[in-house]
Amino acid sequence: MNKFKYIIVLSSILMLAGCDDFLDRSPISNANENAFYKTESDFEVAMTAAYNSLYTLYGPESLPSFFGELMSDNAYNDNTAGNVKDYEAFDTHIGMDPNNTLVLGYWNNYYKSIFIINNILSKSTGADFSSKASLQAEARFLRALYYFDMTRAWGDVPLVLTPLSVSESLQQPRTPQTQVYDAIIDDLLFAAENLPAKSKERFTGAANADAANTLLGKVYLTVGNKSEAEKALKKVYGKFSLVPYADLWDLNKKNGAESIFEIQYKGGKSNPYSSYWAMFTPLDNRIITAWGGGMNQVSDDLWNAYEPNDSRRDISIQNGYTTASGELVSVKYSIKWKDENAEVNGLREAADNNFIILRYADVLLMLTEATGDAKYMNEVRDRVGLPHYGAPGYPTQYNTVALACEHERQVEFALEFHRWFDLIRTGRAITVLKNSSKNVTITEDELLLPVPLEVISQNPTVITQNKAYN
Repeated sequence: MNKFKYIIVLSSILMLAGCDDFLDRSPISNANENAFYKTESDFEVAMTAAYNSLYTLYGPESLPSFFGELMSDNAYNDNTAGNVKDYEAFDTHIGMDPNNTLVLGYWNNYYKSIFIINNILSKSTGADFSSKASLQAEARFLRALYYFDMTRAWGDVPLVLTPLSVSESLQQPRTPQTQVYDAIIDDLLFAAENLPAKSKERFTGAANADAANTLLGKVYLTVGNKSEAEKALKKVYGKFSLVPYADLWDLNKKNGAESIFEIQYKGGKSNPYSSYWAMFTPLDNRIITAWGGGMNQVSDDLWNAYEPNDSRRDISIQNGYTTASGELVSVKYSIKWKDENAEVNGLREAADNNFIILRYADVLLMLTEATGDAKYMNEVRDRVGLPHYGAPGYPTQYNTVALACEHERQVEFALEFHRWFDLIRTGRAITVLKNSSKNVTITEDELLLPVPLEVISQNPTVITQNKAYN
């Protein structure tokens, strides 16, 4: 049985019921799925299971969290639970290898989620209902998002666009990254064409055309096509607005005017609650939170990146805390997902915070990156009353639009799983990491994660390893 435990698709069983918090149904297995996929309602239920995968793939210990944030100069790991070596490899860039259990879990979770999505798309081909194209577009948006994460982390990955059998999955090689990006772009173009605008999304938090165009703009930037990135992002420009920065993290102001795509959580231990507050508070603090996971702790590099009078710093980060005995602990930690009234489930707060994947400030800063025009970035700075790029009082060390945009993204999206992705996209990751307090020298090859050894062991003549780990 172990032979098949970590195959690419993970399992021949489609566990569509996923999370009982949203679905009051029994799991849909291969034994009855053909009878299940009949009506529009059936496919909507199936799509709920697809959305549930966001909880795992974007949680506090997810690939976007540890690859997108912890590997950067913004954060460090203070966690001492579990396989510490595997956590430390993301933080220090030392000891990353194909046996890393976190890497294996990420690989499996993405392909499990993609299998669910592919099954929905496959079954919907022969179905006939009015919202078919829109529901397919929702599925394809999620698939594009997931492959975008994967190809940025691993480079070439097996591109699976249809449900595969066990034997078929074992013969699936890694697909060149250029082809993976072609598939991502194709999915997002379909999603943008067939989804409603954010204002008319199927339910709060559903994929929408504005989210598809925003993500498409980011994909185009990543592959170096700035002109197409500008076109995609201009379709979103002006449709949203920047809210007061503190409102982004206000539990009573979720899904605000700036939000484009946001994961929906509900506080309380019997609900699909969020764990960012519990896991990102200082380790074993026992006073801020019931325990404290000590993950993605704030580096001095990030703290010092804020300009004087930038209100975003104190809205985003707490500088130290006092223990019950009166001792001051000088650790910096994120307070973006604070929920001091959350019900405690064991030693973890069952918090009510949502998690925003795409928001309008990202559109503005990507437009500056795509066009070289600082006016979009200055809109973001206007929100917090900071001087425009090039104006008196603007920090002189950011003497190009590219460096200014890099700086602005660091402080605007601090700890929101952007930083390492951003630095890799702009070709600045190696330099920034070396000049940070981490002071680590890495190569271009080490910008990618290893393919899990378990996967290669099952496909030794099909799946190859990334160069840095051979």
